[in-house]
Amino acid sequence: MERMFLLGDEAVAQGALDSGISGAYAYPGTPSTEILEYVQRIAPASIHSRWSTNEKTALEAALGMSYAGKRALVSMKHVGLNVAADPFINAAISGANGGLLVAVADDPSMHSSQNEQDSRFYADFAGVPCLEPSDPQEAYDIVGYGFELSERYRIPVLVRLVTRLAHSRAPVERKKAREENGLRLPEDSRRFVLLPANARRNYSRLVELQDAFTAASEESRFNRLFPGADRTLGIIAAGLGYAYVRELYPDELPHPLLKISQYPLPREAVKELMESCDEVVVIEDGYPFIESRLRGLFGNPRVHGRLDGRLPRIGELTPEAVAAALGIEIKPAFAPGDLVAPRPPALCPGCPHADTFRALKEALGDRGRVFSDIGCYTLAALPPYEAVDTCIEMGASIGMAKGAADAGLHPAVAVIGDSTFTHSGITGLLDCVQEGTPVTVVILDNLTVAMTGGQPSQATDRLESICRGLGVDPDHIRVITPIGPRHEENVQVLREEIDHPGVSVVIARRECVQTAARRARRRAK
Repeated sequence: MERMFLLGDEAVAQGALDSGISGAYAYPGTPSTEILEYVQRIAPASIHSRWSTNEKTALEAALGMSYAGKRALVSMKHVGLNVAADPFINAAISGANGGLLVAVADDPSMHSSQNEQDSRFYADFAGVPCLEPSDPQEAYDIVGYGFELSERYRIPVLVRLVTRLAHSRAPVERKKAREENGLRLPEDSRRFVLLPANARRNYSRLVELQDAFTAASEESRFNRLFPGADRTLGIIAAGLGYAYVRELYPDELPHPLLKISQYPLPREAVKELMESCDEVVVIEDGYPFIESRLRGLFGNPRVHGRLDGRLPRIGELTPEAVAAALGIEIKPAFAPGDLVAPRPPALCPGCPHADTFRALKEALGDRGRVFSDIGCYTLAALPPYEAVDTCIEMGASIGMAKGAADAGLHPAVAVIGDSTFTHSGITGLLDCVQEGTPVTVVILDNLTVAMTGGQPSQATDRLESICRGLGVDPDHIRVITPIGPRHEENVQVLREEIDHPGVSVVIARRECVQTAARRARRRAK
């Protein structure tokens, strides 16, 4: 049996490849990006793997592959599931055909995200099983099990990771790879037609399946109840929390411990632990998903965790926080030396966005506001630039600029990256064109998805034609080259378009310095 040394993300990808997937779809987003990158690096050409325009189209493509009877993996970060929420919830109603796994990497502590949301709530909301591995080996194993579960109940299954697991590396033992499914269309052709009559019937089936999902969780090898002699305290540890608890008790468990890696919660196992212990502490990363259910609406003083302060309410789980919750004193693994100093994030030296923001600030002067989107250019909110005023979500900048312009604010400028524009900015620009709103959209075209490591952008070589197709006046689609010697020329172009009493687009195009450097190194070899 082959032994590999894999990241949690890579273990998910290898598990999917060895489970016989025929396709993998994703939009890059930390901490999930490495899943599709690994598939693209390892998989044979016969397995379809492409970056999608956004998480919604990725999930829809995976659902289509499942409709055709084949196994499909779709991956994204937690906020991406908001974008894909429509097909995700409806796929729970239509069901799957070939196995369909939705791998979502949550980012507690917001290392590279705008919120901490917990994808277990989405699985609960949709009424589908959720699997939460505790280490890379289990991430590999649980993917194969998830595909079996998906095909047994004809339902999508969500696999939830967190940052610390997604980016932790550990030995993983591979199993024999499974063959891909053949084409096999659904026996019930109405199942995927969510007209109200069919949707109501499907929804009834989904509700009826909930007991079966709970029974599967009761019997799951990934949920385990371990005995312990000291029943003054019981421990419920979910996902990565289980790994932290076992690190603290490497030899023998003094207290009963229930490991949770499959949802819905295994009721009987939870009941047994609750009834046999005086108090229970819940160790879970993210929101207090399990704890809130055990405490109920009116609270339960026997249950401890994030809600009563036994663990910090926000931020990712840490070994130190878990030790404190269990009353164990530990020493930090290592203390950072004097050479390690806090370093705020910043645009790379030579970044084209820096030249664009210098020109934009000069063109605006004291006028108006700049509505930013999500990407490395959002760092322009920090000194020395301090050039953007908002950053809410992918695709929000153009819509917010429009709303501010509707309110009478002028100039209203939106800045958005090339990939983010195709992800979810296009529709906002379409709204502006429809109403002739006086906004200026600056598309920062660095020819890649730079924030996540340089994946291809769907917008490359297409931005001008997309904008023309949306109805933007060709005379007000301008292209500038953000570089020092052209600063005055760029300021003038931006001034002219900002003063235009209608929709204007300025495309600031220069390749990302990081991808340009990598390309140069490859050429030199």
